[in-house]
Amino acid sequence: MEVLRPQIITIDGRNYRKNPIQEKTYQREEDEENFYQDSMEGADEPCDAYAVEQTPQGFRSTVSAPSLLYKHIVGKRGDTRKKIEMETKTSITIPKPGQDGEIVITGQHRNGVISARTRIDVLLDTFRRKQPFTHFLAFFLNEVEVQEGFLKFQEEVLAKCSMDRGVDSSVFQNPKKLHLTIGMLVLLSEQEIQQTCELLQRCKEEFINDITRGTPLEVEMAGIEYMNDDPGMVDVLYAKVHMKDGSNRLQELVDRVLERFQASGLIVKEWNSVKLHATVMNTLFRKDPNAEGRYNLYTPDGKYIFKERESFDGRNILKLFENFHFGSLKLNSIHISQRFTVDSFGNYASCGQIDFS
Repeated sequence: MEVLRPQIITIDGRNYRKNPIQEKTYQREEDEENFYQDSMEGADEPCDAYAVEQTPQGFRSTVSAPSLLYKHIVGKRGDTRKKIEMETKTSITIPKPGQDGEIVITGQHRNGVISARTRIDVLLDTFRRKQPFTHFLAFFLNEVEVQEGFLKFQEEVLAKCSMDRGVDSSVFQNPKKLHLTIGMLVLLSEQEIQQTCELLQRCKEEFINDITRGTPLEVEMAGIEYMNDDPGMVDVLYAKVHMKDGSNRLQELVDRVLERFQASGLIVKEWNSVKLHATVMNTLFRKDPNAEGRYNLYTPDGKYIFKERESFDGRNILKLFENFHFGSLKLNSIHISQRFTVDSFGNYASCGQIDFS
């Protein structure tokens, strides 16, 4: 079945098949040669969408990429670059580490330049997916009424359910960081942050203004639900967020933003729809109050991180607080928030935003 339905990688609006291979753990630089071989399976599909310039010496194409990813194109002792150059009969110029610029591919034959460009793009996409998320698109839910409602929820849960396994104050969210995530981002340069700001602005002009009608969205944060399938073994408990007028405008807005960012490649496509939720309890907070959900999967060098968790018994909480009302608020901004940072109010630092009114 995997052979008949291989994973599809989207690069610059074009889809490429990634043929199934035996999974390998990428931990050391020494593994890059084998990793290159695996990644290049099915990568030699000519793509006419690439901009290739004809020069007096032959053909030329450029690739924009953050400097953090250059090393994966170079490889140990330059082996990855040399292999691409040899197999495609091209020359590849890469800026020095820490320097911004473009990767330049030149060659005598157009197809060779295109082939090298495709291989480089597959490598960049593969290693970008292994980078930890750096930013996320979100609504802030930390208005005073909601913070007070959350603190009341925490107080009542601890008063009534603290004898239940795993329930204690350490698993509750920081009320100043309550938020509604639209999608996670890997932004590795100031240029990519600027691109994200520009795309968000285009979303506002093209459809967000029509959905919001130029006014804040009035929503309620009410009711709780859990992420997994066993209420006796809960890791994440969240509050539900919905429009006060009963419409689906909020869901439509976040789904269309997600779709646009997925199409641009800034967000990896995992879901077709955003699950509207605000995390109120998370067992990752037990050992690290600054932990951020399920998004700590890889270190920058591609090592997988396993975080051991101690679940809690949420059955009584779900029974007693099923319809708990945290409060009402007006959503007027979408923020590009940076992980592991705080502003002067204790919320996530914002790198940019759009306002509805």
